[in-house]
Amino acid sequence: MTIQRMDNVGIVVDDLEAAVAFFTELGMELEGEARLEGTCADRTVGLDGVRSAIAMMRTPDGHGKLELTKFHAPAAITAGPLNPPPNTLGLHRVMFAVDDIDDTITRLRRHGAELLGEVARYENTYRLCTLRGPSGIIVALAERIG
Repeated sequence: MTIQRMDNVGIVVDDLEAAVAFFTELGMELEGEARLEGTCADRTVGLDGVRSAIAMMRTPDGHGKLELTKFHAPAAITAGPLNPPPNTLGLHRVMFAVDDIDDTITRLRRHGAELLGEVARYENTYRLCTLRGPSGIIVALAERIG
């Protein structure tokens, strides 16, 4: 048996509206929003008394999805430093291919994004950078050259 596909990546955020605005500015589309609570939610995540709100974001091609989750109960906890460096163990980052990296950075900065380094060139194939977005989410951008 094999998997059918990777369905989505889940990210817990402290400000759902800010995260939706950030990823919308990046070019993702809001697929839907929902409130999750009750026995099924408790059993699925292994916590008691879950009350959460989610926003499902999808890439324009429909293949990539992010599930942004705001926990109202139990409250979200910080697993380590508030803004861990890129070499922290665990989920590292989410990378997106973009048409214009400079324009994308400019637009995301209006939503609080900060460059972690600078825009760098990888050989003659890509311009790359890494940003920190809402709730400390690390987002990498790649623009194909040529």
